[in-house]
Amino acid sequence: MEAQERMYLGIDLGTSSVKAVLMDEAGAVRATASSPLQVSHPHPRWSEQDPAAWWAATESAVADVLKGVDARRVAAIGLSGQMHGATLLDASDNVLRPAILWNDGRSDVECAELERVPGFREITGNLAMPGFTAPKLAWVRRHEPDVFARVAKVLLPKDYLRLRLTGEYATDASDAAGTLWLDVRRRQWSDAMLAATGLDRSHMPEVFEGSQPTGRLRRELADRWGMDTVPVAAGGGDNAAGAVGVGIVRDGQAMLSLGTSGVYFAVSDGFRASPEQAVHSFCHALPDTWHLMSVMLNAATCLDFTARLTGLPDVPALLAEAEARGLAKHGPLFLPYLTGERTPHNDAHVRGSFTHLGPDTDRADLANATLEGVGLGLLDGLLAVESTGLVADEITVIGGGSRSAYWTQMLADILGKRLVLRSGGEVGPALGAARLARLAVEPGASLDDVCPMPAITAAREPDAARHAYFLQTRHPLFRRSYERLKPLYADAIPGDDFRPH
Repeated sequence: MEAQERMYLGIDLGTSSVKAVLMDEAGAVRATASSPLQVSHPHPRWSEQDPAAWWAATESAVADVLKGVDARRVAAIGLSGQMHGATLLDASDNVLRPAILWNDGRSDVECAELERVPGFREITGNLAMPGFTAPKLAWVRRHEPDVFARVAKVLLPKDYLRLRLTGEYATDASDAAGTLWLDVRRRQWSDAMLAATGLDRSHMPEVFEGSQPTGRLRRELADRWGMDTVPVAAGGGDNAAGAVGVGIVRDGQAMLSLGTSGVYFAVSDGFRASPEQAVHSFCHALPDTWHLMSVMLNAATCLDFTARLTGLPDVPALLAEAEARGLAKHGPLFLPYLTGERTPHNDAHVRGSFTHLGPDTDRADLANATLEGVGLGLLDGLLAVESTGLVADEITVIGGGSRSAYWTQMLADILGKRLVLRSGGEVGPALGAARLARLAVEPGASLDDVCPMPAITAAREPDAARHAYFLQTRHPLFRRSYERLKPLYADAIPGDDFRPH
């Protein structure tokens, strides 16, 4: 490394781990590190994490990524993270309860109440879903009033890390858009939506654009890590930061993220919304840019589920068995709704299932059904976004699921789109955070220079005949299966006053 070369640190707080990357001035990733996290499910439909574990994992990942590096070359830090999580702090910044996560489904009653707020969909651009932050606070207000009474600040997960890093209360527009407290068109807090959950602007961090600085690294941390007190950029929600990391920053560009959740993300240069189809309408992490997003709650996690269910040691073994067998016509069908679903159903009650089983069904068939079922769920989301007129011919794929050539080809056939893989796609959100950090300290830098699309490493071209089969035969069966099973799940879920022993 040249003596004067600067580097940028990106930190991504995911659901399963904290990732850190170092990016150089040429935009190349020089080092990566990660530290695992666990999720707690203390009751049905609950999903929580301890913010102290986030910070411990962050310190571990940063220490690892800086090993053997002159940390004083780090010029800025950027943040990305899982969206929607409710981190509740008292007046002394103490955490009041475990953070309620994006895939928590307990607040459906509160969602129905928020939908009745005058102008709700016009302000938020979205449906009220249990995953969003505002209904979580409404739930806490109702069920944990002693906790609610002590709430001084509500922070999103990555913004809790920012507080620990800088001492500042700040967020960015892309992450704030997923709270239901933001006026998404105007990119600022809505007093009406805050009041609907008993809050006001004093409870909220200040909203910045993702490429703006929000404070500086605390001196004690800078000394511990061997760094200067560098600026910390606002950053972005994980999907927006992931898009920045693979250059999805212009109108009409799109990406597919295959991680814990499955996300189809398409960029728009103006505000669009389609809440009736549970399409998410959010700000992008860059100024004057928005995006539409379809989200399924369970994507790559479904592969872990089926591997465990069938006794396979891990997901690579599941993928190997699936590929060796190949996807048969008229095989088993999998509904990937293990913890409910967002786009297009907005259904917190539905659960996953295998149907159309026969006496000769084996685990290779179940493996293929799982891959296909996640793909059909993603097709639901793609069609919902395209109904707004925002259509992409080529989609960049990122996330851990992108490592499988077999699955990504299947997805290309299901979606009927050319899918491309790019270098750095697996660290997209952390790389995007590093790019936003560079923009924060180089405000005059060209977006094309800082946020180029990385080189294509592979492409999956859709097979027209297979796409027709999925679209005309399997997708209608998939949709009918959901509609027929939906009443069973709605009837089986206990009320909010139920607490298992």
